[in-house]
Amino acid sequence: MEIKKNTFLISILWILLIAVSFAWNHAQTLKEQERLALHTARSLFNHIIITCRWNTRHGGVYVPITETTRPNPYLQVPMREIKVNDSLTLTRINPAYMTRQISEIATAQEGTQFHITSLHPIRPENKATEREEALLKEFATGVKDAGFFIEDEKKTTFFYMAPLKTEKSCLVCHNKQGYKEDDVIGGISVTLPLTGHSPFGILLLAHIGIALTGLFGIFVSGVRLNKAYAIIKRQAVFDALTGIPNRLSFSEHIFKEFHRSNRAHEPLSVIMCDIDHFKAYNDMYGHGSGDTCLRQVARTIKKTLERPGDFCARYGGEEFVVILTDTSHKGAMHVAEKIRLNIIRLQIVHEESLPLQLVSLSLGVATSSDQPLSSHEELLKNADTALYLAKKNGRNRVESYTAIVSSPKQD
Repeated sequence: MEIKKNTFLISILWILLIAVSFAWNHAQTLKEQERLALHTARSLFNHIIITCRWNTRHGGVYVPITETTRPNPYLQVPMREIKVNDSLTLTRINPAYMTRQISEIATAQEGTQFHITSLHPIRPENKATEREEALLKEFATGVKDAGFFIEDEKKTTFFYMAPLKTEKSCLVCHNKQGYKEDDVIGGISVTLPLTGHSPFGILLLAHIGIALTGLFGIFVSGVRLNKAYAIIKRQAVFDALTGIPNRLSFSEHIFKEFHRSNRAHEPLSVIMCDIDHFKAYNDMYGHGSGDTCLRQVARTIKKTLERPGDFCARYGGEEFVVILTDTSHKGAMHVAEKIRLNIIRLQIVHEESLPLQLVSLSLGVATSSDQPLSSHEELLKNADTALYLAKKNGRNRVESYTAIVSSPKQD
């Protein structure tokens, strides 16, 4: 139970660790995404500025009039159009018009949008949006630029805007509006579409994968530890050779049953068993055969006990012990004799065990009602005394402590 509890706690801690890792990595990813988007937007803005400067330094550029490039009605300058011949007429393109056309091409190819705008635009299409107007007012107070993500139901974009300041070449067109050199004349906004998979979804899937892998590892480790603990626990209370409880388990059981029988005023009986001439058996047939013999004897004793509450254990070496709860002297003698006969029926050859030349048991029986007892140690001592008497009287027999202290009680 402790291992299961610890496994559960470790799993909770693992999930919390993954959750913290996800939150931290997601925050870092968003910061990095914002940094890259800001860097990209600034780079695009600077390229537009460089292009505009090139245009203004040349006093505008002339391009052929086409369906998509019409003369700019808001550009009031001499020689706005130049007729080259009957098939070719050129029109002058100023920076604002050029920026708008570049934006149209970028939007069509990549979805990137540029918008040159002002609080007092000459062209209506250059009128500032509500967001752009708010930023233009901030630029007038000294703010250098601004960039942030915009999310709607369909997509997420990064919006960037920086101010446009008048240069000497700009005053040719804008001096009538009262601008001076280095004034904030307006701004250019850049809107970048975010492409690729959402970092949130990718990070979430990655962390879920890591979490599940970790939980699987914790579960497997927990199962293995639980099995190892079960093996260790079994080894602590079961005899490795015979598979029945060992002496430690017996000591715990007899202590508990002795006090329980005293409280319930029930008789408690103990049978001490010893394989006759087992040392001679080992010497003659080898330790391998001796181990097999011990396993057969243990299995037979256990099988002879029919009630669920009856208990047997290997006491040490070739000795075994049986605890019979709520069992009188007569009942214990009956069980002991049954065990003795069942061992004989195994027909395990033992030439040194005369006269049958078969493996046999000597058994000593003691019952808590034989005499007043203060502890379970006294009960065991009485059973051991009875076992000694069985060996002394010729082995392969059952003796009781009752026969030692008095005549057998009549049930």
